Amino acid sequence: MSTDQHGIITGNIVLFGEVLADVFPDSSVMGGAPFNVAYHLQAFGLCPILITRTGNDPLRQQLITLMNAAGMSVTGVQYDPYYPTGQVQVKPLENGHEFKILAEQAYDFIDPEAASDTAAVNKPQLVYFGTLAQRNSISGIALAETLRRTPRALRLLDINLRAPWYRPETIRYSLTQADHVKVNEDELVQLPGLLAFQTGNPRDTAIRLIETFQLKTLLVTRGAKGAWLLDQAGNYNEAPGSPHVPIVDTVGAGDGFCAVFILGLLHGWPSTLMLERANRFAATLCEIRGAIPESIEFYAPFIKNWNLHS
Repeated sequence: MSTDQHGIITGNIVLFGEVLADVFPDSSVMGGAPFNVAYHLQAFGLCPILITRTGNDPLRQQLITLMNAAGMSVTGVQYDPYYPTGQVQVKPLENGHEFKILAEQAYDFIDPEAASDTAAVNKPQLVYFGTLAQRNSISGIALAETLRRTPRALRLLDINLRAPWYRPETIRYSLTQADHVKVNEDELVQLPGLLAFQTGNPRDTAIRLIETFQLKTLLVTRGAKGAWLLDQAGNYNEAPGSPHVPIVDTVGAGDGFCAVFILGLLHGWPSTLMLERANRFAATLCEIRGAIPESIEFYAPFIKNWNLHS
């Protein structure tokens, strides 16, 4: 990426929203969709600006250390003197884990002026945002201001329906602000009820969403079954899953898929190629523990095969 005459990085991607530490009984792992997507984009040679808010606690230091090690900008990471860094309490069960997203976390109080200033000065090509960080009106206002001050940027909405932290009006507003939307197949089934739509099947729902909200594309991820994409011209593309991948952990696979989708949008990849590459990357992530790899070397084969220059 390049810089302009004032030294400001151009070609940035702004990612707005939550940082969530998965807190286990014996350790904590940094995550949250905006952070995970930003981490991948940095590794792929883009310039992500993560706009979030953390507390004054060890989890903030863990986040900053991780971002610094990856070469990520920390200019958009706000500090809150009262509320803690976002957490998800993870309780091991006999068959898996139980997750609890805590209320009143620092990312619920993202400062609107600071957030929109950060976004505006960096002139992003694309703004990524989701629904979870809008559960509090303060961060909701911060997102609205961020979008208002970046009118030329593409907008990608990543719908994350995490009960009980979403409302129909938030989803509707988010859709009105989006150019591109990513949703998983289970969430797509829920949307007609939340938006008072009458549709017969997922394809009908996708068509209705694109027409109602004037979307450019709707991306539907299906886990091990792959993904499909529908655009405003009615073009349908599908990528099959990777059934022979040895799955270790599916956490963050959707975020990895989304990162490559963003990469494809900005590089102008054909839809079929974009889906194939995103699916391959997400499947490879499922072969490791955690949402982000421990070594940057994880990305090397993709950078080489996709002819990226980081």
